[in-house]
Amino acid sequence: MKPFAPVLLIAPLIAGCGLREPLQPVEGQSAPPAPAAMNRPLTTQEMMTPPPIARPQRVDELLRRSEERTDDRFDMPPPDLPVDEAPPPPEDEEPR
Repeated sequence: MKPFAPVLLIAPLIAGCGLREPLQPVEGQSAPPAPAAMNRPLTTQEMMTPPPIARPQRVDELLRRSEERTDDRFDMPPPDLPVDEAPPPPEDEEPR
């Protein structure tokens, strides 16, 4: 536990050194060009906000009840097996 004591003492000091003014481009460089559809360049906050595709919202579509799958007429054997040599469909197993 003693090796972590300096880390615990230094961590709040480092956290207190946060930036208190808006970000500016590096000297000699300009801000990135504005997107084609915008009339003005993006602000720093707009550039740092991730687009919705970067963190999509979660879709909670829970399965409420079991449903039997219907036969799929497009479920065919692999092309390298002739149709008459296709393996028979699996039979239902007994419940455990």
